Amino acid sequence: MTPWHILKRRHVIIEIMNSVRIEPLEGIPLIRAGDNLGEIIYQTIQSNNLNLSNGDIVVIAHTIVSKAEGRIVNRKDISISDEAKRIAEKNDFDPHQVALALKESTEVLRKDRALITVTASGRICNFSGVDHSNAPPDSFVLLPSDSDASAMRIRAILENLSGKRIAVIITDTEGRPWRLGATNIAVGCSGINAFKYNKGKKDLHNRVLQSSTVCQVDELGAAAELVTGQAGEGIPVAVISGFSFDDGNETANDINRPMDETLFK
Repeated sequence: MTPWHILKRRHVIIEIMNSVRIEPLEGIPLIRAGDNLGEIIYQTIQSNNLNLSNGDIVVIAHTIVSKAEGRIVNRKDISISDEAKRIAEKNDFDPHQVALALKESTEVLRKDRALITVTASGRICNFSGVDHSNAPPDSFVLLPSDSDASAMRIRAILENLSGKRIAVIITDTEGRPWRLGATNIAVGCSGINAFKYNKGKKDLHNRVLQSSTVCQVDELGAAAELVTGQAGEGIPVAVISGFSFDDGNETANDINRPMDETLFK
């Protein structure tokens, strides 16, 4: 078996260095408001002939979390303010999306060429995370109201049903202001610390690292995207096994930079 071994089914299962395994969950149904997402994910794990083990990480696209929590808004129910109209006309944006982004924000940092906002959770992002990708027709998907709390609830259900100690990461796709292209990042997590700390470890030349903080939940979110995709693949959940991590009380909110350190201030 090669160090990077790829097994093919209908979709791809990835094994990295014969240790970390990333497996997509096929068969997640269309999620509707009020659905018990934890139970649905567990049932799908069973239908895929999988079993959760201690230390597994369940990575979930925020879209289905938002749908289960009723965070979907139909275009006809959106009231467009004068400010939303001005921003939309100036930048050729959808005024409905702008109106929702303003409503979901606590502060607007940029209105020209991009609509950069601060959400209630302190996350700085484009359009407050409001998106129409994978939303029902004529609708928009909002971020969960509290993605860390959502991750905690789903984790509690999965642990209760499986009897195993696991972690949950909720992800969103986001661009980066200093690089082209978008990638998955963590917007919520539970049962796993947001960061991994290398301070005090030695490098290849036996020098002690003075500072090295890795955002492991972002790394895992991006890794899961290798098997879930961003478009119409219909696979919003992946299970990662074999990754050694520290659990603790850190959340995805801890990833947000202080406002005085951000690029847009």
